[in-house]
Amino acid sequence: MTISLPLRAERIAMIARWKPVHLGHAAVLHALLDRAESVLIGVGSANRYDLDNPFTAAETTRMIDATLDGRAGYTIVRVDDLGDGPRWADMVASMLGPLDYYVTANAYVRSLLMDRYTVVHPVALLDPARRVRVDGTMVRRALADGDDWRSLVPPPVAALLEREGWAARFQREFGEATRAARLAEGVEAAMRRGDGLD
Repeated sequence: MTISLPLRAERIAMIARWKPVHLGHAAVLHALLDRAESVLIGVGSANRYDLDNPFTAAETTRMIDATLDGRAGYTIVRVDDLGDGPRWADMVASMLGPLDYYVTANAYVRSLLMDRYTVVHPVALLDPARRVRVDGTMVRRALADGDDWRSLVPPPVAALLEREGWAARFQREFGEATRAARLAEGVEAAMRRGDGLD
């Protein structure tokens, strides 16, 4: 079903982990602000610090602020992971209140919130020319490998990651586990294809 979005909404929201904020996120964050008077940006899994969440909520907030560089019209909210989808959905609805629509690329989150909000995919907000095919896993893998992660994040985020030592900390604390996870994914994929692993 195609949803016709207003050119300008009163109030919209999006929750994501944003760890770290990358070029795809930057395009969506700016599109959110272009589309609404008031935007609630949720830092998801704010209570987690692990392989999938290798930056704190405070660090992530700084990355979002740096990416939006003085733009007005948004509020950042901390959204904890409760490990219980329906309870999380109740908490989110209570935190966010009424919205014109909610934005997510996550199918599970969509299923949890579609009875409460009109839910749209972030791609629906973006002009095709502004779409960037980058995801957090790509950036974290590049960080772990010492590859060119800087080209995958907005320049202000790259500066923060370097200046604050977050990139080096990521490599030290999560580099080996990130590489091991990628290797495990490769083995699982080979087994699904029936490749020999003798």
